Amino acid sequence: MKPWIVSISIAYLLGSIPFGYLLVRIFRKEDIRDQGSGNIGATNVARSGAKGLGVATLLLDLGKAYAGVWIAAHIAAGLGNAGTYDVEVAAAVAAVMGHVFPVWLGFRGGKGVASALGVFLALTWPSGLAVLLVFVAIFALTRYVSLASIVGAATFPLFGFHFVGLRTPMVVFGFLFIPLLVIVKHHANIRRLLHGTESRFGTQSGDKIATGKAEA
Repeated sequence: MKPWIVSISIAYLLGSIPFGYLLVRIFRKEDIRDQGSGNIGATNVARSGAKGLGVATLLLDLGKAYAGVWIAAHIAAGLGNAGTYDVEVAAAVAAVMGHVFPVWLGFRGGKGVASALGVFLALTWPSGLAVLLVFVAIFALTRYVSLASIVGAATFPLFGFHFVGLRTPMVVFGFLFIPLLVIVKHHANIRRLLHGTESRFGTQSGDKIATGKAEA
């Protein structure tokens, strides 16, 4: 039981590091939660006028989640293939949960897109790469980051179950839960997409404009 507890704890704490918030606070002396959508993720950081910090946020959010799964794999080594992979999947869920519900920011974090990609790449890199390609294609066609994120997340179970042979309850749960969490966190974006009021990348985010409050 110890590998599970240690791995999940480390992954959650890594995932909960609010890099978008920290970078903007350190380099611009501002609170990113008061900018644009109020989201601490890379898109809102970039839209706030700090494109370099947006790229850094993307890479760090991806990296922290990847690291959480990588560390779990080493902690759980020796449990057998299925046992080790189950711990990795549990750590992946914890890392994304940490980003979405960070203890340091009152459990109000981001939407988990970059962190989800990080764990997808760590769990099954062909699937993660396929999801990234789907994201790029949808974004190139529409310029909607939200739509690209939603469609990309939705395709992960298809790729994941194709490339990963294990079908343990933990694997099935993790492969379905992480994309679902990302999609649910985009509920306001889905509403605006349906109403034709969603902002394309390169324009001001509509989250606060449309709802009067931040959508994390």
